[in-house]
Amino acid sequence: MTERFTETLRQASQPAWSQSVGHRFVRELLDGSVSDAVMARYLIQDHRFLDSFLTLLGAALAGADSFEARIRFGRFIGMVSGEENTYFLRSFEALGVSEQDRTAPPDTKPTAGFKAIMREAAATRSYAAALSVLVVAEWLYLDWAQQASQPLPASFVHAEWITLHDNPDFRDFVGFLRTELDRVGPQDAETSRDFFLRTIALEKAFFDSAYADEA
Repeated sequence: MTERFTETLRQASQPAWSQSVGHRFVRELLDGSVSDAVMARYLIQDHRFLDSFLTLLGAALAGADSFEARIRFGRFIGMVSGEENTYFLRSFEALGVSEQDRTAPPDTKPTAGFKAIMREAAATRSYAAALSVLVVAEWLYLDWAQQASQPLPASFVHAEWITLHDNPDFRDFVGFLRTELDRVGPQDAETSRDFFLRTIALEKAFFDSAYADEA
C-alpha cells in the first residue's frame, strides 16, 4: 500500500515534528505543571494570530472544490470564532492577564512568522498551500493532545486547551484535512512540502518562545 502523502510530509519534517509533540511545554501542560507565567505568555502570543488563522481558513473554504468541504470549513470557522476565542478570554481572566498585558508585549519572532505564513498561504489562492499549513497546525496539536492521560489537569486553562484539540469533532476535522491534502497535494507537491516544513519549524519555535524569559 502506498504511504499517504500527509504521512510522507510528516516523516520529512522529522525531527521537528517529534520534538514539538514531545516538547517541554506539552509535557508540562499535560501534567498540569506548566507555570501560570509560561501559560499566559503562550496564550497571549497564540491569540495574536487568530485573525490570520481565520483568514487562512477563509481561503481554504474559498479554494475548496466541493460543497461538503466548504461546509466543513464553515463549521470549523464558527468553532474557532466562538468556543475557542471564548476559551482565550476566560483563560486571560483566570490567569490575571489584563488588556495591557495582552497588547503591550511585541509579537515574538515565531508569532510574526505564523501570521506571515498563514497570510502567505491564503494569498497564493492554492488550496494545497492552505491545507499544508492547516494540516500541521491541527494534526500536530491532535498528536500531542492524544498523549493526555486521565484525569486531566485540575485547571480548566490546561484541561480545556487539551480537550479543544482532542475530541470527536476535532479528530474528524483533522482526518478531513489530511484526506483533502492527500487528494490534492501530490499535484502540487513542491508547494505543499515547502509550506508544511516551514510551518512545523514555526511550531517548535513557538513552543520554545514560551520559555524565552526564563533565566
